[in-house]
Amino acid sequence: MTNLVPIGRALISVSDKSGLLDLARALHAQGVELISTGGTSGMLRTAGLPVRDVADVTGFPEMMDGRVKTLHPAVHGGLLALRDDDEHLVAMAAHGIEPIDLLIVNLYPFEETVAKGADHATCIENIDIGGPAMIRAAAKNHRFVAVVTDPSDYKPLLDQMAAHAGACTLAFRQKLALSAYAKTAAYDTAVSTWLAGEIKEPAPRHRSFAGKLAQTLRYGENPHQSAAFYVDGSKREGVATARQWQGKELSYNNINDTDAAFELVAEFAPKEGPACAIIKHANPCGVGRAGTLRDAYLRAYQCDQTSAFGGIVALNHPLDAETAEEIVKIFTEVVIAPGASDEARAIFATKKNLRLLTTNGLPDIRKGGLAFKQVGGGFLVQDRDAGYLSVTDLKVVTKRAPTEAELADLLFAWKVAKHVKSNAIVYVRDGATVGVGAGQMSRVDSTRIAARKAQDMAEALGLSAPMTKGSVVASDAFFPFPDGLLTAAEAGATAVIQPGGSMNDQSVIDAANDAGLAMVFTGMRHFRH
Repeated sequence: MTNLVPIGRALISVSDKSGLLDLARALHAQGVELISTGGTSGMLRTAGLPVRDVADVTGFPEMMDGRVKTLHPAVHGGLLALRDDDEHLVAMAAHGIEPIDLLIVNLYPFEETVAKGADHATCIENIDIGGPAMIRAAAKNHRFVAVVTDPSDYKPLLDQMAAHAGACTLAFRQKLALSAYAKTAAYDTAVSTWLAGEIKEPAPRHRSFAGKLAQTLRYGENPHQSAAFYVDGSKREGVATARQWQGKELSYNNINDTDAAFELVAEFAPKEGPACAIIKHANPCGVGRAGTLRDAYLRAYQCDQTSAFGGIVALNHPLDAETAEEIVKIFTEVVIAPGASDEARAIFATKKNLRLLTTNGLPDIRKGGLAFKQVGGGFLVQDRDAGYLSVTDLKVVTKRAPTEAELADLLFAWKVAKHVKSNAIVYVRDGATVGVGAGQMSRVDSTRIAARKAQDMAEALGLSAPMTKGSVVASDAFFPFPDGLLTAAEAGATAVIQPGGSMNDQSVIDAANDAGLAMVFTGMRHFRH
């Protein structure tokens, strides 16, 4: 197979023109003939570079508002011709087709157009046709053609040519071809996903997902697993769009846990006061809200100080110095917040292994979208859990209605339970978690574990009563039997929030009445597996 192939002719057609002039000048300096289309051609010509219009190559002008310009044998023959096949060479000579050794194309900004909220017709016009066709043709013929689809590859291309007297190696062309096919696949994924939404098709016959490499990770969940982090371009505020100010690179588990933490703390609107969530192994070990960010952190930390060690801290307000001073008192892996003061960053700078991430805001927890999970032989796709409740959505089912303070804590507990692995039980008192039971096979076991952890922490803090005394409790799904509810009552809970919907609802309601509990049904479940 041919290794070094010199580049004599390049076709350039780009929407993203960053770095283009420097590239074109460097190619021209090496004697490469430049062919281009429309606006790209005009830009090169204005810069004083000699360039041939594609229309001169094809013998046809651009037409139909630019929909047709490169879809021509003179272009695709030049990209697809096998230079070591006599029949191909004869055909090229017979039809006046010149070889194209380098294709530089990036596509119409379809995803950006959709993200801006453009109308249907505008989105349609930003679906590139000629670009993907040329990219696929050049990538197929990478034995002889180099195809560049991203400005980040301009420098590696020029480095190759400088190192090999104007030629590129086969290994480099193969790598470019790999990127090219991934690019067109991702582009078609974006178009098909958008169109499914436009026509309200919840389950298209074929579904694909795409991402762009953000970083190669040292390993996955465990050291023997390789891993990488890809971003989907959705611009959702969070770990994928955050700025990292300091600390080591994020690990696979760091990224997963930081996402869980930030999505949880976003449940608490900044205008309602500072809030903090501390996450360990994708589950919250403490969530608190208070008048200051420092106090919110301390209230979250008090729930389970043991598990908080080495955890992830998420804040719904910009990190300030007072909160930073508290956080650095224990080992913390990552802190993520919508901003950080200079003073806070200076405090964190003394802890070199502590990663600090900042965003431009919180994710919109009510915004829809798709979530998917791999299973053997396929993957599951569902809507993102954007479920949200207010006081008016709750149905009181017991003789005693919750007090105003209990209602506030019930809604707080419900927001946290949404982010706890099922079966989830969350005890809350005065705007802070005091016990969390996660991921148990039995709901009553989750209830007991959460209460026991609260008791252990009370003893560690030297408190005279269990932290669950006077708390409320949230269950992510219905109590199938009264036992879990009664366990919560024994722990000191006075009010309960749960979806309802069990065949045994009435017996659970009766048990709550007998125990003097207030209970509300949500009519909504928050399983999280």
